[in-house]
Amino acid sequence: MRKAVYDILDKMEIEYEVSEHAAVFTIEEMDSLGLGFKGEVLKNLFLRDDKKRSFYILVMCKEKRADLKALRTKLNSRPLTFASEESLGEMLKLHKGGVTPFGIVNDTGHTVKVVFDKDIFGFERIGVHPNDNSATVWISPNDLRKVVEYYGNETHEIEL
Repeated sequence: MRKAVYDILDKMEIEYEVSEHAAVFTIEEMDSLGLGFKGEVLKNLFLRDDKKRSFYILVMCKEKRADLKALRTKLNSRPLTFASEESLGEMLKLHKGGVTPFGIVNDTGHTVKVVFDKDIFGFERIGVHPNDNSATVWISPNDLRKVVEYYGNETHEIEL
């Protein structure tokens, strides 16, 4: 799963660095690794609307809380909730604890929308998993957005 991410980054000539580590399932576990000096670790949430018609990956600063009611308004969406682990596996071939915007490489229908917290673009480098929660890819936020757009998934940039 990682190879597909590394391959597209290489193909697009995007600079990145990889940190290998034990599998992590929470931001707290990620913080305990002491990798914060490499960049800003992000929180990624897999969401859906109440009719299971729209799915989103929310990419946000780790210290923020996701206000789903406010997010719904900003996205002009139906009510939002967390998507199931089953949907995560079916749509993005990911598992719990491994939500990442790089999951779009597995979204052959380009149906999952990626929502970026505007504040992430203030960081030089951000850290996200390469479809495997035992590694972190350090990349610029603009390059991450370029990868998502390259795959044709709809993107939104909002203030949380």
